[in-house]
Amino acid sequence: MNFKISKILKITLPILLGVFLIAYSLSKVSIDELIVYFKNANYWWILLGAILGLLSHLSRSYRWLFMLEPMGYKVKLSNSVMAVFAAYLINYTIPRAGEVARVSILTTYEGVPFEKGFGSVVAERIADLIVMMFIILVTLFLQFDFIFNFFLSKFNLPKIIMALLGLAVLGLAFLYYIRKSRSVLAVKIRTFVAGLLEGVTSIFKMKKKWLFITHTLFIWAMYVLMFYVTTFALDDLQPISMGAILIGFISASFSIAATNGGIGSYPVAVYAAFSLFGIAEGPSVAFGWIMWSSQTILIIICGGLSLLLLPVFNRKIKLK
Repeated sequence: MNFKISKILKITLPILLGVFLIAYSLSKVSIDELIVYFKNANYWWILLGAILGLLSHLSRSYRWLFMLEPMGYKVKLSNSVMAVFAAYLINYTIPRAGEVARVSILTTYEGVPFEKGFGSVVAERIADLIVMMFIILVTLFLQFDFIFNFFLSKFNLPKIIMALLGLAVLGLAFLYYIRKSRSVLAVKIRTFVAGLLEGVTSIFKMKKKWLFITHTLFIWAMYVLMFYVTTFALDDLQPISMGAILIGFISASFSIAATNGGIGSYPVAVYAAFSLFGIAEGPSVAFGWIMWSSQTILIIICGGLSLLLLPVFNRKIKLK
């Protein structure tokens, strides 16, 4: 019973949160205002952003082959592409279900054992996490004065120092507990961290590691560039600083994990980030919806076609 309740909550809570955040974003900008922004937007910039997003997804599909090849599986690029797009689409229904579906597709059509396929996905997610952390560190470095002054305006300096020292002490105490404790939680965390390290080191052991790293950097460069060029679609956002772009991108990226495909959370995350730079509510929320909508339409089209073509394409190959 508890398992069923947990499963239901995992599905319903993100949906409810998404509905709440949609209502919240519409409290900032009415539907009529959003329609005006959508009508006046420059769709050439939106199209360019969608193309950059498409390139990142194709690169991700190609990169996956580098993880599977050392295990002895030469997967067709077409199946990898369709599996990735299908996964993105399925994530709009049940959070993280897309990753399972993505691996299952290769198990069905390419004979890749599920556990090995899933392990490759975990390893590439680790690579993505490392790049994301690097982007955050670069943003903190470039925008240190802005971020420091922002926190200084919200909290006084002694409180900030005390909070940082407190976090440092808690962090060290937690690390000591994890290293020494034999509790179930500590063992699970140690196992998880060991798996992360193994996944990271496995990247450098593969034959085409530099191609893998190049594609990883390309994927995230396209993500950032996609976010940046789409801002030109709205004149009310110009000029926009690189600090706003980077912090907005980071905020929006984390929002995707909050709800199914970032529905509702994406525009609110963009608005929250842009508001720090004094950008008005209207264009901030409108840009969030335009950005989310353009990428969602891309995923619906490509993901839908992938689900339809996967059995057809693979049946034709078997007949040859």
